[in-house]
Amino acid sequence: MQLYVEARIRAELDLLWHRTQDPAHHRRWDLRFTHIDHLARAEGEPQRFRYGVRLLPGLLVSGTGIAAGEKRRPDGTRTSALRFASPHPLSLIAEGRGYWRYIPGGDGIRFLTGYDYEPRWGRPGRIADRFVLRPLMGWATAWSFDRLRLWCERGVTPERSLRHALADVAARALAIAVAAAVAPPAALPVAIAAVWLPPSRDTPAARRCLRRPPERGAATPPALLNSLRWS
Repeated sequence: MQLYVEARIRAELDLLWHRTQDPAHHRRWDLRFTHIDHLARAEGEPQRFRYGVRLLPGLLVSGTGIAAGEKRRPDGTRTSALRFASPHPLSLIAEGRGYWRYIPGGDGIRFLTGYDYEPRWGRPGRIADRFVLRPLMGWATAWSFDRLRLWCERGVTPERSLRHALADVAARALAIAVAAAVAPPAALPVAIAAVWLPPSRDTPAARRCLRRPPERGAATPPALLNSLRWS
């Protein structure tokens, strides 16, 4: 099942493109990565890159990929596509592919992604992916997209929005703990409120993003992705 996330970002298209295509900016807002670096490439070749996630101090799960973008299309939209793979034995994701679309409109830019991947480790890996990794990846993508939106729209840097998010989680956990200690019967209603109350406008929230295509064809991979091949 392909993962789909869409955010509405009220910002200049060039700014959004720069903050998503430049690895130095990308790794700041995308919760899924701690390392993204471009690799050397020949003239006219797709861009190669290395990515990684630091699970523990000294433990970096990394992989490589290729990407290409269409910055100027006749309809005014932009597209980028990528393929990626990781040989690391601790990476549940063996290989995958995905795309970003940038669709300008009167109410901001529809910034959306669709991607899918193949899990490793056989049947146990498929089970772990379905019930753990895939829901986590969908949430992390949506949370990161809203983090990017706050940066582009409101000037809230990714580092600052992360601090807001951690403070928000701490405040909600504290409210539940206090309710459980002082008035145990109120702990459940407080816990429900802590889960459902929206965060402040400067705090990223995955719930602000669409997780399903709003119309037919929105999640169709671009032709650029089909033309992207490992050499």
